[in-house]
Amino acid sequence: MRVLDLSFHEPAANLALDEVLLDSAERGRAGESLRFWECPVPFVVLGVSQKVREEVCESACQKDGVPILRRCSAGGCVLQGPGSLNFSLVLSYERDPALRNIRESYSHILNKIRKSLVSRGVQTSHEGISDLAIGGRKVSGNAQKRRRQFVLHHGTALYRADSLAMGRYLLEPNDRPEYRGVRPHTQFVTNLPLGPEDLRQAVREAFNAPDKTVDPLPDEWAETHVLAQNKYQDPSWTFRR
Repeated sequence: MRVLDLSFHEPAANLALDEVLLDSAERGRAGESLRFWECPVPFVVLGVSQKVREEVCESACQKDGVPILRRCSAGGCVLQGPGSLNFSLVLSYERDPALRNIRESYSHILNKIRKSLVSRGVQTSHEGISDLAIGGRKVSGNAQKRRRQFVLHHGTALYRADSLAMGRYLLEPNDRPEYRGVRPHTQFVTNLPLGPEDLRQAVREAFNAPDKTVDPLPDEWAETHVLAQNKYQDPSWTFRR
C-alpha cells in the first residue's frame, strides 16, 4: 500500500484526487492507497445522490463565500475544512472477503480504525452504518464508491471541527441514523481527543501502511487537475439534483 499525504487549497482538487486514485487502481496503474488530506478552507460537500435544496443552507454559504461541491461517493452532506482530517483508502476486494459487501465492508474497515483508536485510550464505537462515535456523538463519517476490483472508502476524523458552523451551512437532514435521534449538529457531533498526527498514525497502523509517503504518479497529477475543472468545479455536476 502506498501512502500519500497531500492536501490542495482548492476543494475540487481534493475530491478529484480521491476519484483518480480509485481509477488508477482499477486500471492497473497503481495498487492500494491510503491518502490523508485536510482542506485549509471550509466547503460543503454533498453525497453523490443528495439534493442541494434538502441538505444545504445555500444563502449562508453564498453570504460567507463557502463553496458547495458534490463528491463521487454516497453518504451524507458534511462540512469540510480545518479540523477535519480525511483518510481515503483504496482497497482491493482480494484483501478480505468482507470488502465485497457494502455493510460488511463498513464494519470491517471501521472496526480496524476503532481498535486502533481504543489502543490509544479513545473509546469509540461503530454506530449506524458508517459512523464512529464517542459516547453516542459522531466523530467520523464515512462513504464509499465501488468499482469492479477496488473500493474507495473515505472518511473524516474530526479533531477540531466547528459544530456551530455545521449548523449554519448544513440543514438538518431528513435521513438520520437511528442513534442520532432528533439531535441537531451541535449536540450530535464532537471531536476526537487526538491531534492530526496521532490520527494519521492510528489509521496507518490499522491497515499496516508504511510511514513513508509518496507523491501521485505524473498521470495522476494531470488527471486530478482535469477532473477538478471538468467535473468537480462544474455547477452542472454539483447542482444536478
